[in-house]
Amino acid sequence: MPAHTNAPALPATDSHQVLCLLYPGVMSLDVTGPMQVFATANDERARHGLPPYYRLVFAAQAAGPVATTAGLRLHADCGWRDVPLHPATTVLVPGGDVADAAAADRALRDWLCNAATQVQRLGSVCSGALVLAHAGLLDGVHATTHWLRMAQLRQCSPASQIDSDCLHTYNPAHPVQSRRFTSAGVTAGIDLALALVEADLGRPLALAVARHLVMFMRRPGGQAQFSPLLTPETQHAPRLTQLLEWIPSQIAQDLKVEQLAAQACLPPRTLARVFQRELGTTPARYVERVRLEAATALLSQRQASVATVARLCGFGHPETLRRSFQRHLAISPQAFAERFGAG
Repeated sequence: MPAHTNAPALPATDSHQVLCLLYPGVMSLDVTGPMQVFATANDERARHGLPPYYRLVFAAQAAGPVATTAGLRLHADCGWRDVPLHPATTVLVPGGDVADAAAADRALRDWLCNAATQVQRLGSVCSGALVLAHAGLLDGVHATTHWLRMAQLRQCSPASQIDSDCLHTYNPAHPVQSRRFTSAGVTAGIDLALALVEADLGRPLALAVARHLVMFMRRPGGQAQFSPLLTPETQHAPRLTQLLEWIPSQIAQDLKVEQLAAQACLPPRTLARVFQRELGTTPARYVERVRLEAATALLSQRQASVATVARLCGFGHPETLRRSFQRHLAISPQAFAERFGAG
């Protein structure tokens, strides 16, 4: 896709504070990945003679170095109690193995609840969703997290609608999900940050950021938390192992529940129960996810037209593929190819 030669029309003239929390043992990529997206957005604006839009702030219990799980030390500009909060602010809560300890910090939870009433947006990266959940900030909210923490999130936030099949839950057009949102495992925070940039500064600039960071190479399959083509669920669903390994090779075929049940040597109703119990989804939704993953892989590499991809991946008609993309990714196949396509 040709590079932009003209400055994009950007609606924002003021600045926006992005406040990322830090705590000892935080996962470094949960912090640096999303924050680099905002920094690159500022760089892209600078290329067109425009001032920075995002002001990046890192806050911990106190100013100073904070050790991450990778041994990398990140510097907190200030203590989170001392950060001026105003509407033009996005607060990001990263995750890591210490998310449980952070969630147990009553002072931090109280601060987050207060911040949620003052800032424009508040969201999490990866297992940071557990911190928001323990603070009661995900009640009634559509939420997700790292797939390993999904059951834990469901347990500690029963009033949330938990979705295991999305990268993030930010929706700029929704009255709630535009202000309170979560993202899935680690690099999904980068996708979330890109969505925030697109909402703030427009699609042309977000596309420039994505191409600058070569994001299609980071996630060639597109938008699933992990690739169903690699069937990582088999270790968690032993009764379905052979079926899950068989499905990706048959995506162009008719994969109704009756065909899946015959392949698994189970009655259809029993198969549906096993899928729900072991994978938390239905056979039809799982098959659609595998097909969507395959479609995004083909489109990101520009190996075929949308019509051909629809046929090869079992969607049949391009319109069926388009509806699946819109439902799960909130983007059309053509737009996905333009944003993430190689070359």
